[in-house]
Amino acid sequence: MSERVEAAATGTGPGRLLVAVYGVFALAAGARAGVQIAARFHEAPVAYLLSALAAAVYVLATVALALGGRVSRRIAVAACSVELAGVLLIGTYSLADPASFPDETVWSAYGRGYGFVPLVLPVVGLAWLWRTGRSGRAGENGTRTSAS
Repeated sequence: MSERVEAAATGTGPGRLLVAVYGVFALAAGARAGVQIAARFHEAPVAYLLSALAAAVYVLATVALALGGRVSRRIAVAACSVELAGVLLIGTYSLADPASFPDETVWSAYGRGYGFVPLVLPVVGLAWLWRTGRSGRAGENGTRTSAS
């Protein structure tokens, strides 16, 4: 008989700090995008919509990391991957063609306006998901183990 133990929860231990940082970024990016869209949308619509997209990705990552189930883990991996791709693509594009970004987004210049945390956060998130996922993988005898 094989005992099945789920992978370590993503929202426990150091994962709580990760969830908190994602939550703060969701709130910060969402509030900033909301004000910019409501007050100055005509000035830089693409930049402000990208900030709103970043906020939505942060909300999704926050919830998925906090829940930590199998489906939530997959959603968190997707959210962190989209976030990393976004910050790399938008960061590069905003530096290569600054005229296209008359105002900064969360991801422009690799998150320079946020202390480069948007560049580091998805890497940390993906590393945490990998680490907690590995602790629940099958052991040598074919049963799943969990890290203690």
